[in-house]
Amino acid sequence: MDITVQWVKTSWTKQSRGGEAAARRNAVPLGFPLLHVPAEQAHFVQMSERDDFEPRSSQRDLREIGVSLRDERDRLQVLARVDPLFGLPPRPRRPPAVRLLPGQWVRWQLNYRFTSALGIRGWSYWLDTFNIAYGPVDRDVFLSDPTVIVDECGPVR
Repeated sequence: MDITVQWVKTSWTKQSRGGEAAARRNAVPLGFPLLHVPAEQAHFVQMSERDDFEPRSSQRDLREIGVSLRDERDRLQVLARVDPLFGLPPRPRRPPAVRLLPGQWVRWQLNYRFTSALGIRGWSYWLDTFNIAYGPVDRDVFLSDPTVIVDECGPVR
């Protein structure tokens, strides 16, 4: 069965936590039209504050994506991995894996915050959005509403 993965990574600093910069950051899409990627590859879209949140698309090997995927023949089990643990904001607990039927897709979001070891640089943040579909899909699938939404975003101060 076909498995389609799109990873959208948005990164910013404290400079984009308010005002016009925050409005631009909050307006970035969570899904994009798919690039044609070979099997075992994911569509990777990166947006960062330093590039004014302009999307940059590429491909990544599925093993590099922070998601565990297990094809159970009639369902796809999806579980986002938390990496690195030290960047997580406080959360009550992790949700269980999602099991998708053919034709369904999930949008799973995790956010992180970091500072330098000595606290010399300010905070930096990133948001990972994983869009994962099970079964054949068209290139605009991730522009529609997902079957399942998992929002693991915690407070980032």
